[in-house]
Amino acid sequence: MSTSLRIVLVLLGLSLLALALTGLPIYEQLSYVWVFLLAVSWIWSKLSLDGVSLERTTRSRRAHVGQIFEERFIAENKGFLPRLWLQIRDRSDLPGSRGSRVMTMLHGHEFRSYRARTRLIRRGIFSLGPTELVSGDLFGLFPVRRTVPADGALLVYPTMVELDAFPSPPGLLPGGEALRLRSHHVTPNAAGVREYVPGDPLNRIHWLSTARRNTLITKEFELDPLAEIWIFLDAEERVQAALPHALPEHAVEAIWAPWTEIELSPSTEEYGVSIAASLARHFLRRQRAVGLASYHQAQRGTPDILPPDRGGRQLGKILEALAPLRARGDLPISALVTAHAQHIPRGSTVIVITPAAENEVALMADLLRQRGLYPVVVLLDAASFGGVRGTKAVAAALATLGVPACEIARGDDLVTALRCEMDAFPARPTHGRRQVTGRLVWS
Repeated sequence: MSTSLRIVLVLLGLSLLALALTGLPIYEQLSYVWVFLLAVSWIWSKLSLDGVSLERTTRSRRAHVGQIFEERFIAENKGFLPRLWLQIRDRSDLPGSRGSRVMTMLHGHEFRSYRARTRLIRRGIFSLGPTELVSGDLFGLFPVRRTVPADGALLVYPTMVELDAFPSPPGLLPGGEALRLRSHHVTPNAAGVREYVPGDPLNRIHWLSTARRNTLITKEFELDPLAEIWIFLDAEERVQAALPHALPEHAVEAIWAPWTEIELSPSTEEYGVSIAASLARHFLRRQRAVGLASYHQAQRGTPDILPPDRGGRQLGKILEALAPLRARGDLPISALVTAHAQHIPRGSTVIVITPAAENEVALMADLLRQRGLYPVVVLLDAASFGGVRGTKAVAAALATLGVPACEIARGDDLVTALRCEMDAFPARPTHGRRQVTGRLVWS
């Protein structure tokens, strides 16, 4: 019950009480006024949202952290009665959403629109709604509400940085000459076409040749002459660490001011996702085939794996996989990498991003070297995020094995932190005890 309605009911009660005690006509007239006011207000409120519609549109439902997201809200009164006031409440879970407005005197068969701009400061999937419409009578005695359900979602990609240097692994052949070896698997290189054979997957059909020859034609693939890049992101909940973090008010409020500083929330999850996205873009721009593997949902059964591929489409797939990622898995990164290593071609580079401070990380890297792979480990210093210590010991063990490792602590500049030495990659995997380290000295 609204405060205005309580006041009117109290006045009506006092008028009736005074009429019963004194019998004066003035109190009888006041009682009729309050009853009439309640009746008219109730009827007006019941009709206030009839014929009122709301639509929210946007040009794109994909954006990056730091960008300005713009929505257009269109409120239309399809009836002939004017709406004295109309309140639009944006119930979206998008941080800092600015879609709430109040409109007055929306005439019959009239529409009104406005634009809401929001600074995107967090990655993830956010619903564009629900939106609540609130209206009522002139005095607000009987407010009425109607909820317009959400009709879409916004996908906010993670923060990425422009990397100027990172170890460039060698390919399977010098200069990347074509291997001319046919493969039963789909690779980034199409070698030719042939007639369709029953059992061939439909996604291998070359439709242009099919239309030209009027028969089903299948694409054939050959091995990629350049080594694949595999990015393994540790999403085990047990090893993650995070510190309390409040949303930056200046970033939310300053819609029109330039905002170049993108501050990651102090959590190993956020740092790991940002590093994985930055590395994927770094290698895809250099025409390398990049794949992604992670296990971020407990009791899900199978990890999320994106096979290696090239181009902007692959980057979009990787960003879509990383945007909603939450480190809630129960599978250690060593077990994930070990299980998948047997399916990775020899000579490929395996980049492991993990905050785990355990000896299993070094054992996992040694196993990758024995399989003819080139491991690179990005160690997130969990202690700087409020977690357990031990990152230094893991980095020392990796250096003893000749595996390049980058240590990244909270607040470090990622561009500088990911500048590992180029000579950390030997000509071929070895098992010696040569001291090679990818540790960085922060300036």
